[in-house]
Amino acid sequence: MEIRQDLSQKLLQGIVITPQLKLAIRLLQLSRLELAEEVQNQLEGNPVLEEDGQSEEPLQYEDLAREHPEPGDRDLSTHDTEPEPAGDGEPNTDTRTPGEITDWQNFVEDYNRFSSGPTLRVTNEEYPSVEATIGSKTTLVEHLAWQIQLSDMSEAEQQIGAWLIGNLNDDGYLVDVTIDEAAEATGESPARVEHVLAQIQSLDPIGVAARSLQECLLIQARTFHPNLPNLQRMIERHLPDLERRNFPAIARGLKCGLDEVKALVETLQTLEPKPGRGFGGDNVVYVQPDVFVLKVGGEYITVLNEDGLPKLKISQYYEQALGGMGSGEAREFIKDKLRSAMWLIRSIHQRQSTIRKVTESIMRFQRDFLDHGTTHLRPLVLRDVAEDVGMHESTISRVTTNKYVHTPRGIFELKYFFNSRIGSVHGEDQSSEGVKSRIRALIEAEDPTHPLSDLELVDRLRRENVVIARRTVAKYREALGILPSSRRRRLV
Repeated sequence: MEIRQDLSQKLLQGIVITPQLKLAIRLLQLSRLELAEEVQNQLEGNPVLEEDGQSEEPLQYEDLAREHPEPGDRDLSTHDTEPEPAGDGEPNTDTRTPGEITDWQNFVEDYNRFSSGPTLRVTNEEYPSVEATIGSKTTLVEHLAWQIQLSDMSEAEQQIGAWLIGNLNDDGYLVDVTIDEAAEATGESPARVEHVLAQIQSLDPIGVAARSLQECLLIQARTFHPNLPNLQRMIERHLPDLERRNFPAIARGLKCGLDEVKALVETLQTLEPKPGRGFGGDNVVYVQPDVFVLKVGGEYITVLNEDGLPKLKISQYYEQALGGMGSGEAREFIKDKLRSAMWLIRSIHQRQSTIRKVTESIMRFQRDFLDHGTTHLRPLVLRDVAEDVGMHESTISRVTTNKYVHTPRGIFELKYFFNSRIGSVHGEDQSSEGVKSRIRALIEAEDPTHPLSDLELVDRLRRENVVIARRTVAKYREALGILPSSRRRRLV
C-alpha cells in the first residue's frame, strides 16, 4: 500500500458568523437590565462612544396617536438606508473588511443613521418608589442578635445563642442540627444549650428556632392562647387529621362538638407556621417592561421603553481627530474603536426594532386577550409569529426570553403568550393558560363545604367546550398552587 501526501483545492459553501453577527445575536437575547450593564461597560471601554445627553420629554398618552405610524408609513425605528434583516431573521451586519473601507470621512459620517434609535419614551406610574428599591431589610439573624444583646443572658449564653441563630433556615427553623451537635460545637452541656434555645424561642417572632412545625405551633399556642387547652391538644395529637380535613376524628379525639373544632381551626389559622417569613428571602425584584402596549381609542399601540437605557453617539473629538491623522498605530486604534462603536449602535438599534416588531405580532394574535382577559388567550407557538414577521423561530425565541411587556391587563413576560393547544368540543381550540384561568375561577366559586374534585372540574370544563383529561386538570391545579378537594374542604 502506497502512502503519500496530496495538495488539493475544494470550493465549499458554509455559514460564517462574523463578529458583528455574534454581537447582534448576543445583544438580542439580553434582558433590559443586562443590556444597560453591557452598554455601560462599552462606554467605559471604548473612548469613541459617548452618551447623548440630550433630554427627551416623556411621551404623553394623548400624543401616541400622532406618534404611531399609520399603515404604509415607515417605521420610526428604521432608516431609509438601513439594511433589512436577513431571511432567517438574524440582524444584518456590515461584513466589509477593514481593507475595503477606504473613505474614512464617509465611514464616520455614516454613523448618524444608526445613532438614533426609537425616540419614544413613556412614563410608568407603576414603577416602585426610590425608597422601596434602595431600602435595606433587617434579616432574621440581625433581629434576633439585637434581642439577645438586650436580654439578661450571660456572655457564654449569648455565644450559644449566636451559634443557634446562625443555623436557622429562611423560615426560622432550627433544622439539621441536634442539641448534642450544638453542645459539642459550643463546648457547653446539652442542658445549657436546651435552656438557651428555649429563651430564643420566646423572642420575637414567637416560635422561631423551633425544630418542627408542631413545636412551632405549640409555642405560639401556649403564648397567645394559654386558655385554650384543646388547641394545644389538637396540635399535639391531630395534625395528621387536620391535614386530611378529618374533622369528625378530631372532634372524637378532643371529645367536643364540630362547632368547637371549627373555632379551634380558625384560631390555629391565625398562627404563623413560618416565623422567619417576614425576614427571610431576597429583596423584591421590580420588573421594568421592555415594551408598552397602550390602548388609544379602539386600537392598541406598541411603544418601546427606553427609560434608563443610555442613548449612544460617536465622539466628535475622535471624528475630527481621525481626519487629521496620518498612518500609524494611533489611527488604526481609532479605526478599530470606531468600527466597534458602529457595530454596537447598529446592533442595539436592530434589537429594539426586532423587539417591537415581534411584540406587535404577538399582540395581533392575542387581541382577544387584550380585550377580554386571560380566558381568551389563543393557542400560539413560535412558528406562528416567525411566519408573520418573516424571521426564524430561533430569533423569536431570543427576543421573547427575559423580555416583559406592560399591557392594560398587567405586566407579562413575552413567553407567557405562547401556549399549548387544548381541544374543544366544537369551535376553536383553547389555550392552556386560558384553561388554567378557568380552573382557578371554578375553584374560587365552589362551595367550601363541597369542593369540586378533579373529575367534577373535567365535567364542568366539558360543558364549557373544553376537552381535557383529569390528570391534566390535576397538573394545572398543582401548577396554580391549589390543594386537592380533600384538603380544601371546610366545616361550614
